[in-house]
Amino acid sequence: MILRERRTVMRKIVLFAIMAAFVAAVSAPITVQAAEKVKGEVVMKVGNKVNLFHSGTADVKKEICLGDVIAVYRETGGAKAPKSTEVGAVKVTGYAGEHYFEAEIVKGEIKPGDIAMKKGAYCLVTPR
Repeated sequence: MILRERRTVMRKIVLFAIMAAFVAAVSAPITVQAAEKVKGEVVMKVGNKVNLFHSGTADVKKEICLGDVIAVYRETGGAKAPKSTEVGAVKVTGYAGEHYFEAEIVKGEIKPGDIAMKKGAYCLVTPR
């Protein structure tokens, strides 16, 4: 008698599990995988105006002067294998506050986040 009750209970549990799985499979929304999104990249070209963010220390202000043409590099490869590639140059045209130089792109195609380097002075390129 007890064995028969156990079988009945077990059948009910298995039947309930199958029905629950079927309901979950049928009622789950179907998601369509969209094509890989293309990130909109801002690329600045010759003649565009940019700002160069710097630390504001006296060393940077001494090293970089108005009229200087500074090479711009792009860092790729991540932290494990960093690689700097020259992508253009900017000409410093003025000051924009305590921590920014104004500049104009004179060579190449530059993106925000590229780095303008002159000897020991480094500046982060930002759009104006």
